[in-house]
Amino acid sequence: MPRPASAELASLADARSLVPVLKAISDEYRLAILLTLARVSRTVVELTEELSIAQPLVSHHLRALREAGLISVTPEGRSNRYAVCCDAVAEPIRLLSGIANANPSC
Repeated sequence: MPRPASAELASLADARSLVPVLKAISDEYRLAILLTLARVSRTVVELTEELSIAQPLVSHHLRALREAGLISVTPEGRSNRYAVCCDAVAEPIRLLSGIANANPSC
């Protein structure tokens, strides 16, 4: 049974909204940072220590995650505290979970 054109357009729109998020988390360091921040907010120094990643590299990846809208930053003294933006992460997960539930016979 052919899908209606509006469903195809919705799928394309969903795909377009997912691409920046998937690109942002396609790097293992960015994904590790995001998973770490999902547990509790951290500063760059805390992320550097916990993940054993050099500070410039952590900052570089935090910028990419911020640009994708996946994390927020809150000034804290002379440093910044980073946290996951739950709403920004929830929608891509919801869309991707539809793939897992699409065909239960697989």
